[in-house]
Amino acid sequence: MPRTNHPETFSRPGWATAAVCLASAAMPITFTGPAVALREIEAHLGGSPLALAWVTNAFMLAFGSCLMAAGALADKHGRRKVFLGAIAVFVAASLALMASPNLWVFDGLRALQGVASAGVLAAGAAALAQEVQGQARVRAFSLLGTSFGAGLTLGPVAAGWLTTAFGWQTIFVLVIATASIAFSIGMRVLRESRDPAAQKLDVPGALAITSALTLFTFAILQAPAQGWLHPMTISALCGTALLLAAFVFVERRHPRPLLDLSLFRYSRFVGVQLLAAAPAFGFVVLLVLLPIRFIGIEGVPVAQAGLWMAALSAPLVVLPAVAGRLSHWISPATLCAAGLLMAACGLVSLSVSAGGAAALWPMFAIGVGISLPWGLMDGLAVSVVPTERAGMATGIFSTVRVAGEGLALAMVGALLTALIAHELLTATHLPSDTAVAVAQVLVSGNLAGAQAGWPSIGAAELMRAFEAAFSTLLMVLAGGTGLIALFVFRFLRTPNVPSATNCLGESA
Repeated sequence: MPRTNHPETFSRPGWATAAVCLASAAMPITFTGPAVALREIEAHLGGSPLALAWVTNAFMLAFGSCLMAAGALADKHGRRKVFLGAIAVFVAASLALMASPNLWVFDGLRALQGVASAGVLAAGAAALAQEVQGQARVRAFSLLGTSFGAGLTLGPVAAGWLTTAFGWQTIFVLVIATASIAFSIGMRVLRESRDPAAQKLDVPGALAITSALTLFTFAILQAPAQGWLHPMTISALCGTALLLAAFVFVERRHPRPLLDLSLFRYSRFVGVQLLAAAPAFGFVVLLVLLPIRFIGIEGVPVAQAGLWMAALSAPLVVLPAVAGRLSHWISPATLCAAGLLMAACGLVSLSVSAGGAAALWPMFAIGVGISLPWGLMDGLAVSVVPTERAGMATGIFSTVRVAGEGLALAMVGALLTALIAHELLTATHLPSDTAVAVAQVLVSGNLAGAQAGWPSIGAAELMRAFEAAFSTLLMVLAGGTGLIALFVFRFLRTPNVPSATNCLGESA
């Protein structure tokens, strides 16, 4: 009888797909797990509301800003080598996180996890593309997308159960085990491959875009406490603008840029970038904000809150494949726009729900709506540009999606802080700086800390301010998601030809 558990008795492409999918599934678990366990992490490590905000932002910022550079390094130095090396760094950072002495060290290690995750995803996808061909490649990358959906679904559920039963550190045991299995398989079956035309990494471009995203995130997170007109906030925003200008300058002159700006001549390519950013505001931010609301404000047990989050993310395990089949009869523009509009309706419904279990059906509607574009985005990213530009298009798309999620978290958190502060100012006539300080504590989900720090404000008033602000925020997100749906429909229906001018106004 053949030994079916040996890599050689299963196709090499099959085992390569398994290795990359397992490694990729660890990434969303790493993102969503600490969000569910945020209260326990704070209780163990302490830290300010700003430091708590960086628990998720540090990971997503590093992940998104390093994707293009990681892809370039993999092409030059070897996809297998970068893939396995990135997993090793990811595992080491995860082990160190379990022994962090304070929250700022924890945040730094989260950033290192994000850098490693960029290497895992970029090099893994590139290596997989060399292992599978034709229709098998389509199936493999469909499984890669499904693995992300599975990770998003499993992350909150597993994090809630593990945190309750064994402590928050065991969340990282799960991702270490998953990544280690991927490493073991990948080391045996992945073949080394490089791009013979690859040149040296565009270091100035990589530094400029990473610094710009970091500075902008810092400005957004600091602004609620310091004020938008504070010199530090203004300096950070001006620095962001200068760094972005420097990035464009470098990319226009580099022989192998990280970002080929000429791709923005294609209207459908612009539509795909909008599509990549849409889930960040209509879905991904909820993966962080809803556990904060359920656990920190409403007092839902951690394990139960993690289970509730499956209502939001479970549709991503099944429905993206359904969307792919529907695209044979319904245009991708229509499917994507319809899905985003459904998600917007779910956000409106969630904004008027009473909270608790009443939020589950609106959450499910949002998950179903997002699943339709989610199942088509990766394919559209490479189909809306000429074939020879597909690699660069995929890198840009992945960067916009992941970096957009990190920026969305920062911006939505700042907006929620401002909305809560406004509610408190209206209801209690607190000094503005006090209202902002209370709001920052509430945004981190620490209702007990807000009560202890400002006992003159009743718990009912604090909860009312949070719920009113949260409802307003959801309406804003619904409006933005609906607007993006209209733009996506407009751009994706455009014939696939370059515009007369590119995004910089230059002649094509």
